[in-house]
Amino acid sequence: QVQPVESGGGLVQAGNSLRLSCAASGRTRTIYNMGWFRQAPGKEREVVAAINWNGGITWYADAVKGRFTISRDNAKNTVYLQINSLKPEDTAVYYCNALSEWSAKKPYDYWGQGTQVTVSS
Repeated sequence: QVQPVESGGGLVQAGNSLRLSCAASGRTRTIYNMGWFRQAPGKEREVVAAINWNGGITWYADAVKGRFTISRDNAKNTVYLQINSLKPEDTAVYYCNALSEWSAKKPYDYWGQGTQVTVSS
């Protein structure tokens, strides 16, 4: 099972950008479809972006289309999330995870610590 380690979060002003990274350890010989998720205070965790095993297919939640870009570097076992034009409603803890089901964007049960993104207005 993949064990993700997220980084790159921080406190930023609205309109700025961040690039999140997810370094995967564990069963990295298997190349998984991957997703980025976020959980805002008082809300359930939601998927915001996904990328297939070779980076050829990406998917985005409607709320982030046009502002978020997911990418991966399999040689580095790393998945990225570029976030542009940050909004206060993007404030959340961001997690990455391997996907057990692509169509449902279903993640595996193991979660890392996540990385906090806080956007000030």
